[in-house]
Amino acid sequence: MGKRRVLITGATAGIGAACATTLAANGYDVILTGRRENRLTGLQEEITNLYNVDCTTLAFDIQNRKSTLDAINSLPDTCTIDAVINNAGLALGKGPFQESQPEDWDTMLGTNVTGLLTVTHGIMHKLKVSDHPHIINIASIAGMESYAGGHVYCATKAAVRSLTKSLRIDLLPLGIKVSAVSPGMVETEFSEVRFKGDKELAQKVYRGFQPLVAQDVAEVVLYLLNLPKHVCLNEVVMTATAQANAYHTIKN
Repeated sequence: MGKRRVLITGATAGIGAACATTLAANGYDVILTGRRENRLTGLQEEITNLYNVDCTTLAFDIQNRKSTLDAINSLPDTCTIDAVINNAGLALGKGPFQESQPEDWDTMLGTNVTGLLTVTHGIMHKLKVSDHPHIINIASIAGMESYAGGHVYCATKAAVRSLTKSLRIDLLPLGIKVSAVSPGMVETEFSEVRFKGDKELAQKVYRGFQPLVAQDVAEVVLYLLNLPKHVCLNEVVMTATAQANAYHTIKN
């Protein structure tokens, strides 16, 4: 198996950054994308200093279709892409729907759903000519079980899971694997973003039990990419041992 190149969205923090370093440590070339160029540059420096791989960065806002496609199309024709990890995503707010903000809906839908579609469609021409094409969508158990205050976020992750299933069917003749990884609670910047910078409220989410960390998800992504060519795991649902589903968590 020759060296493969993976494009990772939302690589500036959390699961995306963990995927970047984990894959690079295992010999994968990586293309890192995200809005925060300074973070991408720092991660690129870390990876190139530690590992003998090619690391490219593309800074853009995935909600902007033109910027996203312009960035992807700026890659040279010789730059192959064998897999995409559609990781970029976020939740904003956790109050009842009647108190939610329409601009938050737009951001979640534009990032979690439309952004995923734009990136995947935009690199399809490269995936189609790869010997090991694979699309891995980072979904969530929130897409399986709605919970109070989850409304639009849960809807977006349900859409990601549904899109994963549809893509698996549509791309079957092309030999492109399509997988979803649906984690439970993962301690990253996720809750801090959801609660709009309220660190104390964010920390309470993970207090009293050992949640997943970004590296746990990255290891699953690596496992999926390393499976034999004839094997595709369509979905992996993973939680901390202390969490059974969206409703049941044991805390001390």
